[in-house]
Amino acid sequence: MKYSPWSQEQALLLLATLREEKGPVLMALQLIQKEFGYVDPACVELIANFFNKSRAEVHGVLTFYHDLRTTPPAEHQISICVAEACQAVGARSLEKEVKAKFGDETKDAYCFGNCALGPAAMVDGKIIGRATLAKIEKARQ
Repeated sequence: MKYSPWSQEQALLLLATLREEKGPVLMALQLIQKEFGYVDPACVELIANFFNKSRAEVHGVLTFYHDLRTTPPAEHQISICVAEACQAVGARSLEKEVKAKFGDETKDAYCFGNCALGPAAMVDGKIIGRATLAKIEKARQ
């Protein structure tokens, strides 16, 4: 996935689109991450000031949601579903294979809603059913 380089000016333009929203902190963090790939730590104060919230409130939301990240992502992002239905059809062994091959690009996830085609994986935002190491390698290209 390609992201824009971090820019405070661009972040402010994005935040301006949420000015009229109620409870904008989570939406702002998600929007920032969608644009830049992560939430730069400087963004906590930026969001707090923009929406008249405390830094503690913004930091609390940022650290509560596991999908939000404060460091730039790896070139490819791979998630393996480890919910019960996918575990029943080999997700844990697939997870070990994928983590051994791709390391930091890989993280656990819980249910993509693709249980009938488990084990399920997601590579750069695209779902893979009946996932194998070979399918994941191909999706990374």
